[in-house]
Amino acid sequence: QVQLVESGGGLVQPGGSLRLSCAASGFSFRSYTIYWYRQSPGKEREWVAQISGGGSTYYADSVRGRFTISRDNAKNTVYLQMNSLKREDTAVYYCKASENWGQGTQDTVSS
Repeated sequence: QVQLVESGGGLVQPGGSLRLSCAASGFSFRSYTIYWYRQSPGKEREWVAQISGGGSTYYADSVRGRFTISRDNAKNTVYLQMNSLKREDTAVYYCKASENWGQGTQDTVSS
């Protein structure tokens, strides 16, 4: 049974940092591309970043240079390091593998 569990969300001031984690189980983790998406109130879910099994990374223009995606295959975990956070980064962040989604973790950027 595929399971994806996000953690690490919270409240942070503009300019601050957060690190999200996505712990995976139930599939051959190291073979899969893992994606981060986010959804803000009233908006559609949008793609943020992805990392392939081989470690290739891609980012949305809105986060490139501020966010870093990485993975630890020994821990079956993908991370999203978010720096220089802006109010518009406030959203529920989800990880995805194939057609499977986690439950999401809320990040709020506010002073």
